[in-house]
Amino acid sequence: MTDADVSRLDLVVRDAHGDDMPSVQRIYAHYVLGALATFEETPPTLDEMIARRRKSVDCGLPYLVAEQNGETLGFAYAAPYHVRPAYRFAIEDSVYVADGLARRGVGAAMLGELVARCERGPWRQMVAIVGDSANAGSIGLHRRFGFEPVGVLRAVGFKFGRWIDTPILQRRLGPGDASNPDL
Repeated sequence: MTDADVSRLDLVVRDAHGDDMPSVQRIYAHYVLGALATFEETPPTLDEMIARRRKSVDCGLPYLVAEQNGETLGFAYAAPYHVRPAYRFAIEDSVYVADGLARRGVGAAMLGELVARCERGPWRQMVAIVGDSANAGSIGLHRRFGFEPVGVLRAVGFKFGRWIDTPILQRRLGPGDASNPDL
């Protein structure tokens, strides 16, 4: 991949398949080992990443990849916010872009598609839990898609020898709380 911005014309955002998971695992391992976007400290195995994808898909939630010319540029997915039944209409998003491709439209393409797909489902709220208050890229990306800051958990993570905050942003999906869901 060159230093040129990713061309939206060539960028494809689609459902992830089993064949995509080695690339997804490599992208995520970069963040585990060198960034604060995740609080994991040991990269999950390929089998674990496959199981995580399966968990989202089994809940009817999207798990997406962005690719260009056959190269995986990132992945994004939604997962249940919490497992207790009262949380069943709230989901959490995650977006990871391959190293060196931040701020080139890949994350925006994936988050836009993720939100659109989730709005077609029964979910009413999407939560973004951002690793590190200094993660302006992720915070800005979420704000562009209508997420609003709702709080910051101060110093709840410790990684790379320092305390890390987790800003929390939230956006309504569909009618949100304006009406009760179909039960």
